[in-house]
Amino acid sequence: MKRVRSTDLAIFLAIANHRSFRKAAIELGVTASALSHALRAIEERLQVRLVNRTTRGVGLTEAGERLFDRIRPAFLDIDAALDDLDTFRGQPYGKLRINAARAATKLVLLPIVSRFLRAYPSVDVEIVIDDALVDMVSSGFDAGIRFGESIAADMIAVPIGPRHRFAVVGTPGYFDNRPVPATPHDLKDHACVRYRFAGGAFYRWEFERGGIELEIEVQGPLTLGDQDVILNAVLQGDGLGYLFEEQVRNAIDDGSLVQVLEDWCPYYPGFFLYYPSRRQLPTALRAFIDFVKAERPASQP
Repeated sequence: MKRVRSTDLAIFLAIANHRSFRKAAIELGVTASALSHALRAIEERLQVRLVNRTTRGVGLTEAGERLFDRIRPAFLDIDAALDDLDTFRGQPYGKLRINAARAATKLVLLPIVSRFLRAYPSVDVEIVIDDALVDMVSSGFDAGIRFGESIAADMIAVPIGPRHRFAVVGTPGYFDNRPVPATPHDLKDHACVRYRFAGGAFYRWEFERGGIELEIEVQGPLTLGDQDVILNAVLQGDGLGYLFEEQVRNAIDDGSLVQVLEDWCPYYPGFFLYYPSRRQLPTALRAFIDFVKAERPASQP
């Protein structure tokens, strides 16, 4: 068997992390075609197939899975060792990749990242907006932002930003010929703009009061998959919306929207920054975690 270099393993690791030649090529700064040829040469040197290429994507063979599981921790340790050199530069340095839902990015993450970058100009932050839950480690992310109940048990979670709650809202004109709902059960008589997850399931509107918790599967003629678009539809009078209160605060204050069922919408802990447990964190991530923790008391209502 011909000698395999560390650069060969790095190529395989990028492909295995992303399960995509295109995404791995972007990370490595080469073309997808060149990466495919490089992997084929590696497999020939090893005399074993590592990757299955199909029209639907990229998957690892049993040998590829075993190699991936063995070398990934070693490369993480190498990255951590290199990150430790940042202490000699006097400040954090490097790239931080964060996966976050659209609402979390807009309401919480982007404002904090903007302040963080002003404090640490040697750090580059990439935010990948994705409402679907992903395997953060295998997708090459350093951290993610989600609600607490969405976070896997093997992750470390840190509160980020203030608490949040949802608001049921509609335009004043919407209520001209309709009664204002007194309880969540009254929503059955209303046109609600529904939200469908990327996986296909409808979101059930959640309520709580006096220890009573309800999940209401609302009905309505319009279904959307983006909260900002839902807000636009609600402002047009297409129905009631269930949105973050902070997202609709200005519209409520200026009278464009009316908030109902307010006593059924308690505050939640909000969003969490989560990341995998490691012996050594990259210094850019460690600095961001400390920055988030320092900001938390001031941002709490």
